[in-house]
Amino acid sequence: MFISTLDLFKPGIGPSSSHTVGPMLAACRFRDEVLAALQTLPAGARVRCVLTGSLALTGHGHATDKAVLLGLHGHCPDQVAHIDIEAEVARLQQLEGFELGGRCFNFRFSDDLVFAMEQRLPEHPNAMLLELRNDQDDVVCCEHYFSIGGGFIHNRAELDGLVAPLKLLPASQYPFPFDSADSMVQMAQSSGLSIAEMKRQNEHFHLTDDDLNKGLNGIWQAMKVCVENGLSSEGELPGGLKVQRRAQRLFRQLQQCEEGPQLHEWLCAYAMAVNEENAAGHAVVTAPTNGAAGVIPAVLYYAWLNRQLSEQQIQDFLLTAAAIGGIIKHKSSISGAEVGCQGEVGSASAMAAAGLCAVLGGSAEQIEHAAEIALEHHLGMTCDPVKGLVQVPCIERNGFGALKAYTAASLAIRDSGQHVMSLDNCVAAMKQTGLEMSEKYKETSLGGLAVNYTEC
Repeated sequence: MFISTLDLFKPGIGPSSSHTVGPMLAACRFRDEVLAALQTLPAGARVRCVLTGSLALTGHGHATDKAVLLGLHGHCPDQVAHIDIEAEVARLQQLEGFELGGRCFNFRFSDDLVFAMEQRLPEHPNAMLLELRNDQDDVVCCEHYFSIGGGFIHNRAELDGLVAPLKLLPASQYPFPFDSADSMVQMAQSSGLSIAEMKRQNEHFHLTDDDLNKGLNGIWQAMKVCVENGLSSEGELPGGLKVQRRAQRLFRQLQQCEEGPQLHEWLCAYAMAVNEENAAGHAVVTAPTNGAAGVIPAVLYYAWLNRQLSEQQIQDFLLTAAAIGGIIKHKSSISGAEVGCQGEVGSASAMAAAGLCAVLGGSAEQIEHAAEIALEHHLGMTCDPVKGLVQVPCIERNGFGALKAYTAASLAIRDSGQHVMSLDNCVAAMKQTGLEMSEKYKETSLGGLAVNYTEC
């Protein structure tokens, strides 16, 4: 099992990696497939998109429809962070279609993008259908895409060949092919290498050291900019809940606090800053998802400021966090639509705890313990966003995820690493809890806080 750090941490835009970034990538990919089959397609074909499951139920609040529109017109998530997205969407909504390979394809935003609220495909709750229809309304080309969390997408054939939900490659291809926390710790013990060093050697199968370092530094800089942008922004977040940004005000109060702000206050300010940026649809890094994008940057930013982390330590933090995130994604899920928020903020908290423990000098056993502590105390957490927006309770929840991560690392670093519950068992518990969790609490906005909100 292998998933690259640079795949797990990806630049994109808010508010959701599974509901915004994934559908935009799916639409871009459908363009490529249409282009490849261009000579066999009829003139004047019409594109139709059907959103199902969680993509339909919370798609309006997550800007899924706008993401599809942008993707069909050739915009990709890592390229739209610095354009005026609202203006571009407004312009594209007025068009009757798009050009591709010198051919015109019809697509009317108001008619050809369908929210199938009652439809759900068995393979995954985040499913969408993109199809081409001719003048007689016959389907001439179609593809199902599944947004499996963190901005990862697969079509039906690919999903059938995945295992929870990663493509398995021969273990012999990688120097340290750990596929569980237990095997990760055992390999670290036998090799004498840190988790970050093992992860780096695995990355070298696909990347040069220069490319990896450049990618890791780019991730950190994007996270840092996102924190600082959030700390300097104010105003009302879009979507209709009239949620006001609070990170900037909190940050200013902490700067002026005579008695000295506490750790938990700084962490909440940093995490909330990122998730307010995400809620605004601005540039963020999936870490490992957009809904949980504030946890890891908050912990890393605090450690960088207060412990003067070196470039190497920052890279080790990210590599260690990615090793934990890859295990969780392989053995369970990071998708709120599959397992609830325990898979998003819970996973992010475990990853942040592991990364922090690593830069504090923790052993492989202590790092595994830190990740387990953080994840354990998120088990059962539901995903019930009010009005389908990644705002309430998501913004504050990232602050608490950062606090739990810091606490978990602090506890683990002062212990031997021996503990009753292993990370592997905790991940298994998260998966089982997610399977048994009602669909109302898995990013559908049909239960919990979402249905106990009274609009004034």
